[in-house]
Amino acid sequence: MSIQVRNLSYVYNAGMPDEQKALDNVSFEVYNGQIASIIGHTGSGKSTLVQHLNGLLKPSEGTIIVGGTDITEAGVAMREIRQKVGLVFQYPEYQLFEETVAADVAFGPKNLGLDEMEINDRVREALSLVGLDVDEVGERSPFDLSGGQKRRVAIAGIIAMRPQVLILDEPTAGLDPGAHREIIDMIRKVHEKEENIVIFVSHNMDDVAALSDKVLVMDRGQLMMSGTPQEIFHQRERLANAGLDIPSAAKLMMQLRKSGCEVPVDALTREDAAKELAAYLQGKSRKC
Repeated sequence: MSIQVRNLSYVYNAGMPDEQKALDNVSFEVYNGQIASIIGHTGSGKSTLVQHLNGLLKPSEGTIIVGGTDITEAGVAMREIRQKVGLVFQYPEYQLFEETVAADVAFGPKNLGLDEMEINDRVREALSLVGLDVDEVGERSPFDLSGGQKRRVAIAGIIAMRPQVLILDEPTAGLDPGAHREIIDMIRKVHEKEENIVIFVSHNMDDVAALSDKVLVMDRGQLMMSGTPQEIFHQRERLANAGLDIPSAAKLMMQLRKSGCEVPVDALTREDAAKELAAYLQGKSRKC
């Protein structure tokens, strides 16, 4: 499975006085087994971009090839594409509607026409992957759960469809720190289990650095940069010009270097920074 985007452009309200070019000649590729994060300032085109990847929006120009199928061509069976490409919007818990957690997670698999045993297996597996036990929460109303639990139930409903591509648009938005960590751990767990493509839209640079194989940087509708987290976050001035920050671990190491500590500044995650600092403090020639 791969996603190949070629020269993608999109205009809102085309031909109207208030028309706006939201995407401008965007091209990139993401391959099976990768986690690709999309970052950018508010209004940079991130959400518009991911809504093209399962056909919710049709491009004004360009092509999108999903698993060898050009989904921009006329006559493509979008139902099949959306089974392969699952999109979780911001605040997906607002879309919960069934009386019980199990029924909500089962909604998608039922629409696939699966038998009852297969549906039940998928519900149990999907809830387990998001850290919930069907025996504990399956018959509860989703509206009685905490905010973080509701979000995990909503994501489980997409996972139960077993998409080959899982797109998460700001999945930690509005959550407290504990629920935030749970969602990030869940994304990692699901990716390791399913070995799928994950596309992750976020404003949190710490999460992006910790999760990503590839980072796509959007700015005013254009793809400004793409590369590994190391390649992207070392271009601090370009990121700053786009209104973006670097991970907190990288900022800490830079601040220590500025204060006279001869520490390396390559660390992007807290874990890597802790290792670098431990090695530095154990060194005989440290200067700080």
